[in-house]
Amino acid sequence: QVQLVESGRGLVQAGGSLRLSCAASGRFTSIYSMRWYRQAPGKEREFVASIKWNDGSRVYSDSVKDRFTISRDNAKNTVYLQMNSLKPEDTAVYYCNADGRSWPTSYDSWGQGTQVIVSS
Repeated sequence: QVQLVESGRGLVQAGGSLRLSCAASGRFTSIYSMRWYRQAPGKEREFVASIKWNDGSRVYSDSVKDRFTISRDNAKNTVYLQMNSLKPEDTAVYYCNADGRSWPTSYDSWGQGTQVIVSS
């Protein structure tokens, strides 16, 4: 069982910054990648950013590219999402997702979500 715990929820004005964290714990032998998704009220969950654990390569959605930065701390099994130049349309519940190996099987786990509200 792999648990993901997100933190960093908050209310911020447009143009401001916020950093989210997601820590993985439990019984696993490796992490392949970690991702951030978000879900705004009345909308489907959408991909935000991902990072591969072995080489740190990153992918961003077009809507957050050049404003958000995903990073990782391998020693802490933690992924971060630094969000700058926030816009009201970034308001959503942000979810952390991780996949990897939990011998003898694999896992694909989700966090409980953390609320981000950006006021105009």
